[in-house]
Amino acid sequence: MTTFPCDAVSYEGPSSKNPLAFKHYNATEVVAGKTMAEWFRFGCAYWHTMRGTGSDPVGMGTAAHPWDDGTNSIANAQNRARVFFDFMEKVGIDYYCFHDRDVAPECATLAESNNALDAVADVLEEEQKRTGKKLLWGTACLFSHPRYQQGAATSPNAHVYAYAAAQVKKAMEVTHRLGGEGYTFWGGREGYSTILNTNIKRELDHLARFLHMAVDYKKEIGFKGQFYIEPKPQEPTTHQYDSDAAACLNFLREYDLLEHFKLNIETNHATLAGHTMEHELTVAFEAGALGSIDANMGTPNVGWDTDQFPTDLYLTTHTMLVLMKMGGFTTGGMNFDAKRR
Repeated sequence: MTTFPCDAVSYEGPSSKNPLAFKHYNATEVVAGKTMAEWFRFGCAYWHTMRGTGSDPVGMGTAAHPWDDGTNSIANAQNRARVFFDFMEKVGIDYYCFHDRDVAPECATLAESNNALDAVADVLEEEQKRTGKKLLWGTACLFSHPRYQQGAATSPNAHVYAYAAAQVKKAMEVTHRLGGEGYTFWGGREGYSTILNTNIKRELDHLARFLHMAVDYKKEIGFKGQFYIEPKPQEPTTHQYDSDAAACLNFLREYDLLEHFKLNIETNHATLAGHTMEHELTVAFEAGALGSIDANMGTPNVGWDTDQFPTDLYLTTHTMLVLMKMGGFTTGGMNFDAKRR
């Protein structure tokens, strides 16, 4: 039984008055040698779609989800995953992205958390087979738990560093198991608040070693997906090492990692860095490192990551011009990293 009692959204053309119909997006229509579906490779962000509560920096969440009983049980997480695939079927999105702690609960120990992730991955695998949906990329949440308050790969605590490495190891295994086409690293807490107690060179060395270990493990398990780094200048950290596309490319070149990584560019992160989206995309593209896109937008005069759905036609047109200049995606896609409204 479907969770959403409506027909799947379909293309009805510009004259349609149906609010649940595509007016311009026709997945099978060929444009410049590719179908629209091939150009866009739309993805659905599990975190905003299924875990978003409607909260903001000064207020609690207001969203109520009838399929979610509010517990951190594995059964609830599995049910949530089934609802997610029902949603993707209804809106016609073929790919999805997740953090490990979005889909499965954090438990008392790493072993318990890994078992929970495996249990939910069982359902994700079943639903992928049932629906034909695919995993665009997976990642590990290395920023929400208090242990990562001072970073993960740049933490001054060796135990935290080791825990983060183990968490990434498991997230990579699950991504590989689910046929993920990529794996993303976002260093939300890889940076500093004050340089007075920060050894930048040492922290960058540690971060590079962390990523080299991930490259080695990728080869060990036979994962063929693309690695991505996602730039963002601040929030939650005041100064993040992956601040923009140029900073990421410089880091990758300096530490001999460029051949193993491409960039996942997010619109709102470009805004926070003081750049336009087309600037960030072009910097990555000209370096041969544009891999994937997190499609959203921010409000330029607001100093935080608002993750709004991309409704600015000029913004989206400029984005598509760069994408078409590149010839389209290979393993990446257009992931809607946007909050529900």
